[in-house]
Amino acid sequence: MLTPLDIQNKEFNNSFRGYKESEVDSFLDEIIIDYEKLYKENIELKDKITLLNDHLKQYNNLEETLKNTLVVAQGTAEEVTTTAKQKADLIIMEAEEKSRRIITDAHDEVLKIQKEYESLRKEIYVFKTRFKSLIEAQLSTLEDYYSEMEEASINEIREDIDDIYSKDAEKVENSEGKENIEDIDNMGA
Repeated sequence: MLTPLDIQNKEFNNSFRGYKESEVDSFLDEIIIDYEKLYKENIELKDKITLLNDHLKQYNNLEETLKNTLVVAQGTAEEVTTTAKQKADLIIMEAEEKSRRIITDAHDEVLKIQKEYESLRKEIYVFKTRFKSLIEAQLSTLEDYYSEMEEASINEIREDIDDIYSKDAEKVENSEGKENIEDIDNMGA
């Protein structure tokens, strides 16, 4: 590419029927000025493009970093959500297991209490039956005892009466004779 200095240092050979040198020089000076402006502007634009490309690369890197960060954040969010769901499921499962255990224990306790209740009812029935038999046996023994006592008392009274009768009869025989004995016999009968 030509530089403004190349245009300024360019020398043309003279020819016989050539252009007017002063006009060519004047025109070349104008071209040099315009070309110099364009050249500087071109350099500035290239620098600007380079700078903008650097910025674009930075923005692309930043965009890539943000994309990666977003992907990582999304992955982390999904992982946190999955972990939280797993923990919630575990807590629910443990709570259900604990409630089943409590219900089973309570059911077992109810069955145990029912068995104890039935056992106590049977023991009470056996006790009542035995106690009733004992009381009946005691009553029977008391009745037999009182019957025997009554018989013994009656027999004793009869024996006492017989003794009295015999003694009185002897006294009467000895003292009064047979008439009194008949009176006593009538009394005893």
